[in-house]
Amino acid sequence: MGRMSIVRSTFVAFLASMSVCFAQQEPQYTQYMYNVGSFNPAYVGTVENMDISGLYRAQWIDVPGAPTTIRFGINAPLNNERMGLGLNVINDALGPSDQTFFTVSYSYQINLSDDTKLSFGLSGGGSLLNLDFSEGTFNDPNDPVTTGEPLNSFYPIVGAGVFLYEDNWYTGLSVPNFLTNGLYNDEVATVVEDNLQFTLIGGYVFDISDRTKFKPALLVNYLEGAPVTVNLSANFQFLDAFTIGGAYRFDNAVSGLAGFQVSNGIFLGYAYDYNTNGLGEFSGGSHEAIMKFYLGRGGSNSRNKSGSKDKSKKGKPKQIDSPRFF
Repeated sequence: MGRMSIVRSTFVAFLASMSVCFAQQEPQYTQYMYNVGSFNPAYVGTVENMDISGLYRAQWIDVPGAPTTIRFGINAPLNNERMGLGLNVINDALGPSDQTFFTVSYSYQINLSDDTKLSFGLSGGGSLLNLDFSEGTFNDPNDPVTTGEPLNSFYPIVGAGVFLYEDNWYTGLSVPNFLTNGLYNDEVATVVEDNLQFTLIGGYVFDISDRTKFKPALLVNYLEGAPVTVNLSANFQFLDAFTIGGAYRFDNAVSGLAGFQVSNGIFLGYAYDYNTNGLGEFSGGSHEAIMKFYLGRGGSNSRNKSGSKDKSKKGKPKQIDSPRFF
């Protein structure tokens, strides 16, 4: 079997597993530590300042019909220092399918102690699924599933999460969508069946020196009927500006990550994945880029990690040179 035949067969295997891909409300990220608000609504009000982020991911380069993901997100803490609002818009394309998710999030946090905070979050929105099999090539072109009319459907989304954190550690658990089985009509159910997904995240920030930090992190996705996905990462931050590290997705990929705090209000990040499974021989890997804008940072409105205004010994506001490392 030639190289291209193997690639085509692999693509057909992707389509055969579309029920798993569609069922996951949250697409796969390598830089998940910068996208917590996209899968846990409790996070949106825990940030120090409002942030706006854009992400692009091209997965399995050189494989026809491989996934691409575009994400736009906003995390916005409110002035009462307890509540927050968030917006999340994701477009996820895979072969003949194109799915767009949009949710609005609300969070409320309480102080468990002087250092520990617990945030609760809810999200609501919907998903638009467009499925056009005329854009794909299949082993059996007469399969009734692939010869029908294009599918255009809307599905509601209701999710929830909790996020527990201090200045140097965090953990969170979320369910991106509680509205799963039973929402699809018979026609769509022949293509996709949705199941409940749980997402666990955690991390710890070690201060190696005044301006050097080390953060190991963990992301676990559990989807009913699918294998558990475990992601481990470790990042170093130098001079409050440069970030470099690596990640490993069990039985799937090894990754390199890099980031740069361009200015007080702009962060750029990049990740490259090399597949450790059978795709590694035929794929050019996966590329992922992110840009984050931090609004209102520096000056008299800056706040420290506890939420209070931070002042120097002379009584002047102290400028925050870098955002919290999670």
